[in-house]
Amino acid sequence: MPPPSRPARILLVGGRLLDAGGEVGTAFETAGGRITWTGTTAQARGRGAGAGVLDLAGATVTPAFVDAHVHVTAAGLLADGLDLTACPDATALLDAVAARAAARPGTLVWGHGWQDGGWAVPPRAALDRAGAGAPVYLSRVDAHSALVSSALLDRAPGAVGAAGWTTTGALTAEAHHHVRRAALAAIDGRTRDAAQTAFLADAARRGVGVVHECAGPDISGADDLGALLARPGVEVVGYWGEAVRTAADARDLIVRTGARGLAGDLFVDGSLGSRTAALRAPYRDAQGCTGNRYLDPDTVAAHVAACTAAGIQAGFHVIGDAAADALIEGLAAAGEPAALRARAHRVEHLEMIDAGQAAALAARGVVASVQPAFDAAWGGPDGLYAARLGHRRAEPMNPLALLRDAGVVLALGSDAPVTPVDPWGALRAATHHRTARSAVRPADALAAHTVGGYRAAGDVSPLAGRLLRGAAASYAVWDGGGVLDGEPDDPACLRTVHRGEVLHDLLQH
Repeated sequence: MPPPSRPARILLVGGRLLDAGGEVGTAFETAGGRITWTGTTAQARGRGAGAGVLDLAGATVTPAFVDAHVHVTAAGLLADGLDLTACPDATALLDAVAARAAARPGTLVWGHGWQDGGWAVPPRAALDRAGAGAPVYLSRVDAHSALVSSALLDRAPGAVGAAGWTTTGALTAEAHHHVRRAALAAIDGRTRDAAQTAFLADAARRGVGVVHECAGPDISGADDLGALLARPGVEVVGYWGEAVRTAADARDLIVRTGARGLAGDLFVDGSLGSRTAALRAPYRDAQGCTGNRYLDPDTVAAHVAACTAAGIQAGFHVIGDAAADALIEGLAAAGEPAALRARAHRVEHLEMIDAGQAAALAARGVVASVQPAFDAAWGGPDGLYAARLGHRRAEPMNPLALLRDAGVVLALGSDAPVTPVDPWGALRAATHHRTARSAVRPADALAAHTVGGYRAAGDVSPLAGRLLRGAAASYAVWDGGGVLDGEPDDPACLRTVHRGEVLHDLLQH
C-alpha cells in the first residue's frame, strides 16, 4: 500500500522556534511549501480544523541548515570506502588497503582521511604490494594530496613529471589533479549514485536542507555534477571551479555544467596540511617552502570581471596569506565595488586574512564561506597549524569575528569529506574558537549556517533561512538546543523539512 498522504496544512505546536532573530514563537503552520503563520501555542487554538496537528512537546525548531561547501561524491564514497581519519601509522594504512583489495580484487581502492603527523607515508612500492595490483587512491584529509598506486598512475600518465610529482610519497598540485581525475573515472555510475544518495540522506538526518557542491575539473567532473543536480531530497546548489576570461565563456560554462556560479574550489592556492597553501613567509616545518600559487591577480581579476559582466557569481578557494593578497589585488582590478556587490561573489575558507583585507571584501559584497571545524581540528598551540606556521602566525587564523565585524557575510560549511557534515559541531566550533577573540556569538553562528548559506548562493531575500510567515517551510526539529542553550551535548534531529518536503522524520502525527 502507498504511504498515507500528509494533510495539505500542518500545524506544529508546543515547540520553541529559534532563528537568526532569536525566539520567534512556539507554534507555526505550513501549507504549500511555505510557512503560513507563526505565533504561540495559545494563539494556535482554533487553527487546527482541517490541519494535521503535531505537538512538538517542547522540541526546538531551527531553520534547516545550509552546508555551504561540500564534495558529495567524495564524501559519500566513504560510506563504502576506506575511512582513514583514525589511521595511526603507515602499517595500519597498508593493512586497510590490503584487506579491501583482497575483498574486491582488481577494483579501485578509494580511501580518504589519513594524516601524516608523526609518521612517514609508505613508499609507492609498499602500496602496490598492499593493493595487489589494483588502482589505489588515498587522499590526505585536506584532499590536496594523495598516495596512489602504480596501477592508478598507468591511468594518469600526465601526472608523471607534472608539478607536484614525486617518485615516492604523496602527489600534490597538478600531479594530484591528474590522478584524482583518473580515480573518479574508475568509479562506475552505480557506485557514484549510491555514494551521492548515501551522502544526501545522511545530511538530511543531520538537519541539513541545502548543500553547496563545489565541483570542478580538478575535483570531480561535469557528469558527476549533472547526476548530483538531478537527485531528489536535499537541495544541491552546484558550483563549478574553472577560470574564464570573457563573459561569453562564463555563460557557456554555466550552460554546459548546470552550475549556479563559477565559484567554489577554483584554487588560488592549496592547503596547509599538504604545504600547498600560498604563504608570504616559508612554512616553519619545510625550509624555503611557501606553497603553491595557482592563480595570479590578473587571472583573478579577469575571472571576476567576466562573471560580473555575465551576471554570474564568481568565487575562489583561498587559504594562505599570499593567496589572500592575490585575491584582494585581483578584486581591486576587477571593476567598481558597486558592480561586484550586485553579484555577491564568494570566497571559500579564507583562513589567513587581516582587517584591511576584510574591509575590502565587505566593500565589494563578498561572502566568506568558512569552516569552523578546521579550527577545532587543527587550531590551538599544539595543532597542525602551529606545527606548519608557528603559534604566532597560526593563532589569528580563521578570524570569524574579524570578518563579521567588518561586515562580511559569513556562511558556514564542512568541506566534507575534509570534515564531516555536522551543523551543531560547526556552531560549537564557531562559538568556542581556540582563539577567543575570533569566536562569534551563538546567534551569529546560527545565522551564518542558515541565512548566510542562502546569501552565499545569491539569495538576499529577507525571508531566506528564516522561520517567519511567508518563508519557505524549511526547518529542522531537535530534542534540545545544544550550544544555543549553552548545553555541552548536541541535540538529535527529529525531523528535517525543506520547502515543505519531509526529508527525514522520527516524529509521529
